[in-house]
Amino acid sequence: MIVKNEEAVLTRCLDSIQQVVDEINIVDTGSTDATKSIAAQYTSRIFDFPWIHHFAAARNFSFQQATKDYILWLDADDILTIDNQTKLQQLKSTLSTAVDAVSMDYHLDFDEQEKVIHSLRRNRLVKRQRQFQWIGAVHEYLAVDGTIINSDIAICHRPLSHDAARNIAIYERLLEAGEAFSPRDLYYYANELKDHAKYAEAVDYYEKFLATEQGWLEDCIHACFKLADCHHALQNEANAIRAVVRSLTFDSPRPEACCRLGFYFMEQHKNQQAIYWYKQALSITESTHAAFRNLTFTTWLPHLQLCVLYDRLQQYALAYEHHKQAKNFSPQHPQILHNEQYFQQLFSSDN
Repeated sequence: MIVKNEEAVLTRCLDSIQQVVDEINIVDTGSTDATKSIAAQYTSRIFDFPWIHHFAAARNFSFQQATKDYILWLDADDILTIDNQTKLQQLKSTLSTAVDAVSMDYHLDFDEQEKVIHSLRRNRLVKRQRQFQWIGAVHEYLAVDGTIINSDIAICHRPLSHDAARNIAIYERLLEAGEAFSPRDLYYYANELKDHAKYAEAVDYYEKFLATEQGWLEDCIHACFKLADCHHALQNEANAIRAVVRSLTFDSPRPEACCRLGFYFMEQHKNQQAIYWYKQALSITESTHAAFRNLTFTTWLPHLQLCVLYDRLQQYALAYEHHKQAKNFSPQHPQILHNEQYFQQLFSSDN
């Protein structure tokens, strides 16, 4: 782990992992709170690394401290549930030494019932002997190859706070130094600009990223969606929908693209066209090992919108069926609760 001022979350993280791993290595990059004293309750293997505004450098240093056959990496605001602790213990007892890396789910967002709605996969466990390297000053990634297996183990991301200015400051420091941005850097810098409401600049960098034609497929598709959001914020709806359609030039339609197209037609009261696209979103079956998964676009959201669309067409039985499906996935969503009352009144008046 690399840490800095993580006293609020570090105990939670280490409690969830200490009985599963054989060694804990913590690299501190300049904490001024109780982080190091908390870490000392779990391990004596605490190392200092002066912060040089480069995450990959810090992570590579942390990997150099490991002495066991495999390295598991975590962030301080990550945890393993008891179920996933058990799965990791089982993996340790059965893992073939021929395996170079193990990917795990990374659960990022949860709904009101603590169901996972947004996740991605990351290579979390790697063979130390292979000396895999982290790359990138910010939004760094671990470059792995060889024999990689997909596990059903999940790491839960549970942040309590976020330093919103940290990443964009690192990118701006690199720009000032004349650093050449990789396609990945262009994409993630555009994301930071968008998150800071610098929409016109974000559009410029998303276009630069896409113009390289060297980006990862999923990043290219999501760049189109983010471009659409920027154009919407800039009140350019024509360019926004063009950006969504552009995502279709990279691969088969993603559920999010279908939902965005459905909403475009829904706003124009082109109900049949909207129904078509929301049904398309529901028809797509995503692999459980997909790089990115946002279940919003394959569960309650298209059902909620189909409920509204069929209600517009006075096809109340169909509308109610989709309402029940939406409710099954997200029973506490305010709009779904509103629709529940609506249908109760509708059906009581029919009687």
